[in-house]
Amino acid sequence: MNDEQQVSRSNRSGKKKSPKKSHKIRNTILSLILLVILIVAGLFGYAYMQTKGAIDKSYVEPTMKKARDVSSVMKSGRPISILLLGTDTGELNRHYKGRTDSIMLVTINPKKDKTTIMSIPRDTLVSIVGHEDTFPQKINAAYSYGSAESTIKTVQKWLNVPIDYYALVNMGGMEKVVDKVGGVKVNSPLTFDFNPDTAHATGGNLYSFTQGSSTYTHNGKTYTSMTGEAALAFSRMRYDDPQGDYGRQNRQRLVLQGIIKAAENNPTKLLDSGFLNSITSSMQTDLSYGDMITMVRKYAGAADNVKNDHIQGDGYSLSSGSTEVVSSDEQQRATNVLRKSLGLKQAQTGPLYGGDVSTATMNTIGVPTN
Repeated sequence: MNDEQQVSRSNRSGKKKSPKKSHKIRNTILSLILLVILIVAGLFGYAYMQTKGAIDKSYVEPTMKKARDVSSVMKSGRPISILLLGTDTGELNRHYKGRTDSIMLVTINPKKDKTTIMSIPRDTLVSIVGHEDTFPQKINAAYSYGSAESTIKTVQKWLNVPIDYYALVNMGGMEKVVDKVGGVKVNSPLTFDFNPDTAHATGGNLYSFTQGSSTYTHNGKTYTSMTGEAALAFSRMRYDDPQGDYGRQNRQRLVLQGIIKAAENNPTKLLDSGFLNSITSSMQTDLSYGDMITMVRKYAGAADNVKNDHIQGDGYSLSSGSTEVVSSDEQQRATNVLRKSLGLKQAQTGPLYGGDVSTATMNTIGVPTN
């Protein structure tokens, strides 16, 4: 094994969290898709055509065969699954295709009035379905290889769980929401500086946040309410957080709580065609307007009972960078949780890395084979 193929286990800073422990996350993509659905519900019968026109702009006809007849599933009111993806495209002047930095598989069970959110670490080691020759890869790279379809196929095969729909939101959408509601107030959980141009605490375009305070500084000025750009800077920082990506998810949740509070205080700001068009231009989904109406009618009760979970990996350092390797036991646990929440029979989880990869290749790279 040469130096480039050498693999080492990396130690996490801080206490390792139990995979069975619920991890509370309310990140960008979940907030935005729920916001759109709530607006649909609120305007239905009031401005039907206006709302439908905006939602239709985000709709993309499915290009791949679904794992099951989703139309029948939805009409009968059976549990459904939605893969929620957040890209960095459009985030702080970044316009390339990007990767999916946020990945969650959500199941909605109207019979039990329960929603389950399973967060998948962006650095999870996988073999991307249709691009197995690129192994090893991180799961967030699947989108850059084959858009949403590659991500859906990989997650679906890896966990052996049918994915009925998907919703993709770029991070520019959150900026628009924050600015539309007039800014948000968030108390920072830690003190840090962040430059959105460098993704580090270097350079002149620094946002400075203080632990326990909603006050921050930027370009020599002090603010008490975050603009959209400030909220993105606050949500993006990862390298200087002792909890890494988990800490970033927590800050995203705080921003979204601020959005929800601001929207509740002045909901009329959201009810105009310009804003709807702005939000839906930042979103792509194979959920049609009719599907959303059905969700409002048959699945809304499940939103009051949300269970948050996450797949826990072990840190490895590969030639491709820091990676999370999920054990077969943890993979099976996630499959069991998701299939149960969908009312499906228990079944064996999928291949260890999703797409097909030989044992010899795994041994060469130095990662688990079972």
